[in-house]
Amino acid sequence: MSDPIDEIIRRAMANGEFDNLPNQGKKLNLDEYFEMPEDVRAGYTILKNANFIPTEVELLKEIAALEENLLTTQAGQQEKIRKEIQEKRLKYNLLLESGKKRRR
Repeated sequence: MSDPIDEIIRRAMANGEFDNLPNQGKKLNLDEYFEMPEDVRAGYTILKNANFIPTEVELLKEIAALEENLLTTQAGQQEKIRKEIQEKRLKYNLLLESGKKRRR
Protein backbone atom coordinates (compact mmCIF):
# COMPACT_ATOMS: atom_id res chain seq x y z
CA MET A 1 0.00 0.00 0.00
CA SER A 2 1.48 3.39 -0.97
CA ASP A 3 1.61 6.44 1.24
CA PRO A 4 -1.36 8.78 0.54
CA ILE A 5 0.94 11.83 0.55
CA ASP A 6 3.20 10.21 -2.05
CA GLU A 7 0.14 9.55 -4.19
CA ILE A 8 -0.98 13.19 -3.95
CA ILE A 9 2.50 14.37 -4.93
CA ARG A 10 2.71 11.92 -7.85
CA ARG A 11 -0.70 13.07 -9.11
CA ALA A 12 0.31 16.74 -8.85
CA MET A 13 3.55 16.04 -10.73
CA ALA A 14 1.64 14.20 -13.46
CA ASN A 15 -0.74 17.16 -13.79
CA GLY A 16 2.18 19.58 -14.10
CA GLU A 17 1.38 21.45 -10.90
CA PHE A 18 5.08 21.77 -10.07
CA ASP A 19 6.02 23.14 -13.50
CA ASN A 20 7.05 26.79 -13.84
CA LEU A 21 7.32 27.47 -10.12
CA PRO A 22 9.21 30.62 -9.10
CA ASN A 23 12.92 29.91 -8.52
CA GLN A 24 12.55 26.48 -10.11
CA GLY A 25 15.95 24.84 -10.47
CA LYS A 26 17.67 27.37 -8.21
CA LYS A 27 19.37 26.45 -4.96
CA LEU A 28 17.70 27.50 -1.74
CA ASN A 29 19.77 29.92 0.32
CA LEU A 30 19.50 28.63 3.87
CA ASP A 31 22.54 30.46 5.24
CA GLU A 32 20.46 32.98 7.18
CA TYR A 33 18.35 30.20 8.66
CA PHE A 34 21.34 28.19 9.88
CA GLU A 35 23.06 31.29 11.27
CA MET A 36 20.20 31.62 13.79
CA PRO A 37 20.64 29.92 17.16
CA GLU A 38 19.21 26.41 17.23
CA ASP A 39 16.55 27.27 19.83
CA VAL A 40 15.27 30.14 17.65
CA ARG A 41 15.11 27.84 14.61
CA ALA A 42 13.18 25.29 16.68
CA GLY A 43 10.71 27.98 17.75
CA TYR A 44 10.16 29.11 14.16
CA THR A 45 9.64 25.52 13.06
CA ILE A 46 7.06 24.90 15.78
CA LEU A 47 5.18 28.09 14.89
CA LYS A 48 5.29 27.29 11.17
CA ASN A 49 4.02 23.75 11.73
CA ALA A 50 1.16 25.16 13.82
CA ASN A 51 0.25 27.47 10.90
CA PHE A 52 1.00 30.52 13.03
CA ILE A 53 1.39 33.70 11.01
CA PRO A 54 3.38 36.50 12.69
CA THR A 55 1.45 39.74 13.15
CA GLU A 56 3.90 41.58 10.89
CA VAL A 57 3.25 39.16 8.01
CA GLU A 58 -0.50 39.33 8.55
CA LEU A 59 -0.37 43.14 8.44
CA LEU A 60 1.61 43.07 5.19
CA LYS A 61 -1.01 40.77 3.65
CA GLU A 62 -3.80 43.07 4.79
CA ILE A 63 -2.00 46.13 3.39
CA ALA A 64 -1.50 44.40 0.04
CA ALA A 65 -5.18 43.41 -0.10
CA LEU A 66 -6.27 46.96 0.71
CA GLU A 67 -3.95 48.40 -1.95
CA GLU A 68 -5.39 45.96 -4.49
CA ASN A 69 -8.90 46.92 -3.38
CA LEU A 70 -8.04 50.60 -3.77
CA LEU A 71 -7.55 50.11 -7.51
CA THR A 72 -11.16 49.06 -8.04
CA THR A 73 -12.89 51.22 -5.43
CA GLN A 74 -15.04 54.22 -6.26
CA ALA A 75 -13.57 57.62 -5.50
CA GLY A 76 -15.84 58.21 -2.52
CA GLN A 77 -14.52 55.14 -0.68
CA GLN A 78 -10.84 55.55 -1.57
CA GLU A 79 -10.03 57.95 1.26
CA LYS A 80 -11.36 55.48 3.83
CA ILE A 81 -9.17 52.72 2.39
CA ARG A 82 -6.13 55.01 2.25
CA LYS A 83 -6.62 55.80 5.93
CA GLU A 84 -6.84 52.07 6.74
CA ILE A 85 -3.63 51.44 4.80
CA GLN A 86 -1.90 54.27 6.64
CA GLU A 87 -3.02 52.92 10.04
CA LYS A 88 -1.84 49.39 9.22
CA ARG A 89 1.53 50.68 7.97
CA LEU A 90 1.96 52.64 11.19
CA LYS A 91 1.12 49.56 13.26
CA TYR A 92 3.55 47.48 11.15
CA ASN A 93 6.36 50.02 11.60
CA LEU A 94 5.75 50.18 15.35
CA LEU A 95 5.94 46.38 15.58
CA LEU A 96 9.23 46.36 13.67
CA GLU A 97 10.66 49.09 15.87
CA SER A 98 9.66 47.34 19.09
CA GLY A 99 11.21 44.12 17.75
CA LYS A 100 14.50 45.92 17.12
CA LYS A 101 14.52 47.30 20.67
CA ARG A 102 13.91 43.83 22.16
CA ARG A 103 16.87 42.39 20.25
CA ARG A 104 19.32 44.97 21.59
